[in-house]
Amino acid sequence: MMSLINEIVKRAQDNRQRIVLPEGTEERTLKAANQLITDGVADLILLGNPSEIKSLAKEWGLGNIEKATIIDPATSAQKEKYANLLFDLRKSKGMTPEEALKKVEDPLFFGCLMIKNGDADGQLAGARNTTGNVLRPALQIIKTAPGISCVSGAMLLLTKAPDCGQNGLLFMSDVAVTPDPTAEQLAEIAISTADTAQCVGGIKEPKVALLSFSTKGSASSPAVDKVVEALKLAKAKAPHLLIDGELQADAALVTSVGETKAPGSAIAGHANVLIVPNLEVGNISYKLVQRLGHAEAVGPILQGIASPVNDLSRGCSISDIYTMVAITANQAIASKNK
Repeated sequence: MMSLINEIVKRAQDNRQRIVLPEGTEERTLKAANQLITDGVADLILLGNPSEIKSLAKEWGLGNIEKATIIDPATSAQKEKYANLLFDLRKSKGMTPEEALKKVEDPLFFGCLMIKNGDADGQLAGARNTTGNVLRPALQIIKTAPGISCVSGAMLLLTKAPDCGQNGLLFMSDVAVTPDPTAEQLAEIAISTADTAQCVGGIKEPKVALLSFSTKGSASSPAVDKVVEALKLAKAKAPHLLIDGELQADAALVTSVGETKAPGSAIAGHANVLIVPNLEVGNISYKLVQRLGHAEAVGPILQGIASPVNDLSRGCSISDIYTMVAITANQAIASKNK
């Protein structure tokens, strides 16, 4: 696991991105930021009252925080410009200039406006805020990536099963955002997760399995029909994507089972990206793999947004924040190269 995280960090160090941390006075965030600056992982932008941030940094012995760009959204010289930008983006939804000026003072909105205006490359929050609060400004301001209508969350799983995935490395989606995706959304989640597997996991050739309780017509149900339709849509949207379905989990992961249940499939038995049919399955599955299989689980990594915005668990550790900043930077690098 550490070697993969080290690779992710190294890619971030080699192509430094401007990452916004809107929760600039939060203890774990500041401690992670100090280490990220020390290691040269990203050019950090901390949002909050500068004197409070500097006072906390001094109290906690964080000597490198002053090397970050520290901005108070309430007093920023860019406040009016960003308010005008927000008003332009949201006036059709009834937002007034006065509301935009007030909203800009919210660090989560300010950070997304920085990204939209080209002044930052990605954002990470959630140590203090709910997923809804983190996602709302991202969807209102940055919006979804071209050709994608839904945001999803991928979990990076490093398992103790080296015969599965890429030496035990797998990506699973959606584990975080869309409760019951349509066939169209399932296809988009598959395409987004393959991108994440490449830019974050370093998987050169994502092999995507659309999972079900059926393999190639072994059972019939509207739930199976949805997966079959998603396969057709994904192939039409991304003709070069290596994808197959519907596949049961064992047929997707175990070569001998794949050959028996889905003979001739290039994916069966070789999948490194697993797309589950709904959020319930995804959330339960990754937690079972994590707890019973003692796998390392990193994420969720949000995908489908035009520029990367990631959400932390409010129970996150300093190490989680450090890793997620590096992942956000890797996504930013990839989004610029598209």
